[in-house]
Amino acid sequence: MAQKKNSELLDDYSTSRVPQAKRDPMWKVLMVQIGGFVALSQFMLGAQLGYGMTFKNAVLSTILGSVILQVIGFGLGLAGQREGLPTSLLSKWAGFGTLGSAVVGLTFAVSLIGWFGIQNSVFAQGIVSLIPGHPNYQLIATITGLVVTFAVIFGFEGLSWTTNISVPAFLIVIAIACYNMLKGHSLTNLMSMSAPGKVMTLSAGITMVTGNFIVGAIIMPDITRKTKTGVDVFWVSVIGTIVGELGVNVIGVLMAHAVGTSEIMPIIYKLTGVLGIALIVLSTVKVNDMNLYSASLNEVNFFKQVFKVNFNRAWVTVITGCIGTLLSVIGVVDKFSSFLTVLGAVFPPVASIMVVDYWILKRSRKQLDESRLQGELPQTAETFPVVTIVSWVLSVILGYVVKWGIQSINVLVMSGVFYYVGMKLFDRKNRKSRKE
Repeated sequence: MAQKKNSELLDDYSTSRVPQAKRDPMWKVLMVQIGGFVALSQFMLGAQLGYGMTFKNAVLSTILGSVILQVIGFGLGLAGQREGLPTSLLSKWAGFGTLGSAVVGLTFAVSLIGWFGIQNSVFAQGIVSLIPGHPNYQLIATITGLVVTFAVIFGFEGLSWTTNISVPAFLIVIAIACYNMLKGHSLTNLMSMSAPGKVMTLSAGITMVTGNFIVGAIIMPDITRKTKTGVDVFWVSVIGTIVGELGVNVIGVLMAHAVGTSEIMPIIYKLTGVLGIALIVLSTVKVNDMNLYSASLNEVNFFKQVFKVNFNRAWVTVITGCIGTLLSVIGVVDKFSSFLTVLGAVFPPVASIMVVDYWILKRSRKQLDESRLQGELPQTAETFPVVTIVSWVLSVILGYVVKWGIQSINVLVMSGVFYYVGMKLFDRKNRKSRKE
């Protein structure tokens, strides 16, 4: 019995439905979600927006980008709660098929490993700045990456444990920073001043906002599959977005205006001192837990779908954590802005196609409903629909070619329309062939 419990803990239902009896209370899932938002990367984004935009435009970019994320995150999160499945596995019966879901999972995993490297870089840099004599960065980055990897081996339970430490630490930093910022600057002046750096367009700002958490919105099912009801998903999505995405971004914008730089560590140090750096470093552990956790789920699904091999999620986590640690050691954090821009164009189509397929076309809903009653997965699935491939690739290409409007919104809308129309025409052609 104990061995079975340990196996469930380490594998964490990575390739099966989460039983209703194993679901968690809403507050527990909400804390994990808030922990994913209330993180250094969100501050980094807010600081970059504030450095290149007025307060008004920075907030507008955040609100518009957050609305997009809210719709995507809730739609997919609710589907994940209903089915008890992570995103990569859900996508198998939501537009992408067997091979397509494996591609989606691998793509997300690569992205999340990149995020892991970025977060671990900042984590290690913070520790180096705190220790007298400034020890070797590469050594510290290696140690911090492996420590986080160990925590994630224990799955969702590991995420909850680190949340209890990191979220309060981060909130303390925010409180201290806001107090010192307002003690030395007028709030009215910070909100009305011009951008201290090179001016950024509204479209670029929104694309950065969506790029910053588009993967987080798409992998919402990884978290919400642990919730008990659709109402729980709603509150997890809404509160998490308001507190994390909007709240932290706005504070980051004001801090960039107050200090006059987009570099987050100098901002934190100037406003909070050594204590702030120490707490922010501690809080970084939380979001990296989530990056590594979802990456491992996606990789397990990839190997199962493509190679028919069932790897244990814990061992996959160890390997993935080592790769992410290596990326941080070689300096992946330097590519942060470019990384967000790419994510803002490549990943929205995945979310759009899944939402259209699951909630509008409902092409596999009968299979999902019948198998859910048995607590199993559907026995059959498509391979990789041509309509899905064309919609994904074409929308990304047009997203880069079309210069008017907002890139991430353009890609999101175009992929959804292409997929809907394509599948309607495809199904009509199939029905006509069957009649003949």
